[in-house]
Amino acid sequence: METISENRCFGGVQGVYSHASDILGCEMTFGLFLPAEAEDGPVPVLWYLSGLTCTHENAMTKAGAQAWAADHGIALVFPDTSPRGAGVADDAAYDLGQGAGFYVNASEAPWAAHYRMWDYIAEELPRLLLHNMPIEEERQSITGHSMGGHGALTLAMTYPGRFASVSAFAPIAHPTQSDWGRKQFAAYLGDDQAAWARHDATLLMRERGFGGPVLIDQGGSDQFLELLKPEALAEAMTARRQEGAFRIQKGYDHSYFFVSSFMADHLDFHAEALFA
Repeated sequence: METISENRCFGGVQGVYSHASDILGCEMTFGLFLPAEAEDGPVPVLWYLSGLTCTHENAMTKAGAQAWAADHGIALVFPDTSPRGAGVADDAAYDLGQGAGFYVNASEAPWAAHYRMWDYIAEELPRLLLHNMPIEEERQSITGHSMGGHGALTLAMTYPGRFASVSAFAPIAHPTQSDWGRKQFAAYLGDDQAAWARHDATLLMRERGFGGPVLIDQGGSDQFLELLKPEALAEAMTARRQEGAFRIQKGYDHSYFFVSSFMADHLDFHAEALFA
């Protein structure tokens, strides 16, 4: 693991690091904020998964999360959204290929050689951080925006007991029924509808739910509502009587102005679960 940069930030350190990923077969970069408490020992960690076209940098610089994480003594991890590099398959469209890994393990050519973001987020990057950084394995939570909200929800429901809480900002809530999902699943996973279903938050909520609290914030003026399908997830949470809240925020769109407006709420929500 190599250090790209480290900057003092709200009493802690905002770092950017790179490493060679065996799972993805390329060099990967991620951001990690460590609060001041990490100087004395391991701290709880919140994973933040970003959306389409983003790198590790978008949320790290735009979400305003570090101030609230510092208040609670929580580390923040900002992974990239896909494998990167000249030898990695790509597509001219913004919603497929580099920057659009969709947090799945691709099984179809040409994507299968590198696009294994599920295993990267679920296995490789956690191992790397736990081995090298002062974060706690026992106290983890996860959040994300848009495509990253989809990833956060599906990971949380697939690994019971790993995450104390899960939240999402405007998640792609029902990708098997959306053009933000069907296109990418067909490319990455082929025609196997069962493989698609394992990466649909609405279907997972109906099937198993989440063992802890859930917080969803959705902008009421989001320009992508037809693609996100928030009503499907809200109905599934209600039918399951899932612990948590689904909030429509009037007038807010899909941007980081929306995310940063409610980031403090999400950090408070996760801190309550992590320190329970």
